[in-house]
Amino acid sequence: MIRLEALRAFVEVADHGNIKDASEKLYRTPSALSMTLKQIEDRLGCPLFETDRKSSLTEMGRFLYNQAVVLLRDYDRAMERIEAQSKARSGRLRIASVPSVATMLLPSFLQMFLHVRPDLDIDLVDTDSTDVRLLVETGQVDLGIAGTGPDMPGLVCEPIFRDPFRLVCRSDSVLAAKSDVLDWSDLAGQPLIINEATRGLPAPEFQRLARDARFSVRNVTSLLAMVSTGMGVTLLPALATVNLAATLTARPLRDPACHRTVGIHWREGKVPSPVTSLFRTEFAIAARAQARRIGLEPVS
Repeated sequence: MIRLEALRAFVEVADHGNIKDASEKLYRTPSALSMTLKQIEDRLGCPLFETDRKSSLTEMGRFLYNQAVVLLRDYDRAMERIEAQSKARSGRLRIASVPSVATMLLPSFLQMFLHVRPDLDIDLVDTDSTDVRLLVETGQVDLGIAGTGPDMPGLVCEPIFRDPFRLVCRSDSVLAAKSDVLDWSDLAGQPLIINEATRGLPAPEFQRLARDARFSVRNVTSLLAMVSTGMGVTLLPALATVNLAATLTARPLRDPACHRTVGIHWREGKVPSPVTSLFRTEFAIAARAQARRIGLEPVS
């Protein structure tokens, strides 16, 4: 078998037309280079150069040269891709995220993250927390960014920040006009539209209100459209209420337990790719800092 290093030496000699210049390029002695060429010729059973001066190739030498150039080019390119993947400069990262994080936190972070990794591809799925955790559990995505839920075997979660729930109502409603922080009693008699984000809220007062809810809507756009038309009020995490339409307003609730904890989810026991590991670390740091800037509570 002819080693790649030997083929590279042969190509350099052929390109330079002599051993002396090739040896300087390869940082090898002329005698070592001559021995390498002889080993190739012995392996093939025929000469590669017309004369000892190595200035012109034989027919076999030209054939080997053409094959070696292609082989070395493909090898070098493959090694570049492998190194880029190992150093998290390339590859494909699959992420699932709740809509509020996907719109408020991810765009600026991804712009920065991809700026120094132009060969990295991102697949982003925008869905609710239940589906995010399911996509991670089934291996359809590498990472999930969602509210924490009931313990799911095989999933690990790193909490990032706490996100208090707000009451979302029409801007011209009675609740919007109240100057005080709202209590659960203020919602009495208000038609409540529940959504995926509110599932699992532990407050007994909310659970009593939810039992009488006529509507359950998973899509946030549809949910806000229904509130905007006056069909009811709803609860959403504060991050999801940053850019509400002028017809809607978000009011704080007094109950300190009415919040969600957002974290990064991944499969337990699965060795992450270099880019997955790096994204996980850098996004957690960036998201905590950004959460603090917009008034949310980071969780370490």
